[in-house]
Amino acid sequence: MEKLCLVLWRERELLDTLLYRLEVEQLILASNRTDHLMRAARDVEAVLETLRETEVLRSVAADAAAEEIGCAPNPTLRQLADAAPEPWATILHEHREAFATSTRQITALADSNRDLLTHGYRQAREALAGLGETTEGYSPDGTAVGAAPVARLFDSSL
Repeated sequence: MEKLCLVLWRERELLDTLLYRLEVEQLILASNRTDHLMRAARDVEAVLETLRETEVLRSVAADAAAEEIGCAPNPTLRQLADAAPEPWATILHEHREAFATSTRQITALADSNRDLLTHGYRQAREALAGLGETTEGYSPDGTAVGAAPVARLFDSSL
């Protein structure tokens, strides 16, 4: 049970790191200074990869803990917490609540970042449309089909 709790603490730390990295990404997106956006996205992906690896460790530790307390293999955290003796039951319930809270925060932040990215994409597309660089669609062979070019006058002092 102790090994499982150590893995759960590690996962909680990783979720906190993910939340931080998503906040950094959001600040970059909100500032419209996208110089470091790719780096921020790589940082988020790196934490997600580490989380995936830790999930495997948690699964192995959860199976060992389940066997230790007489539960069926591949238990949920709730099942383990309900079946575990004290103080492990309380500790596992607290981990479960912390995971639920972190998941809600991460989901909200990821959704917000997706909205910011979508908004930025639309702005870029509108800017290109204003320059006459629009794409009306694609032909059957995959080449872009553009609108008829429109002559534009530009103020070179801009």
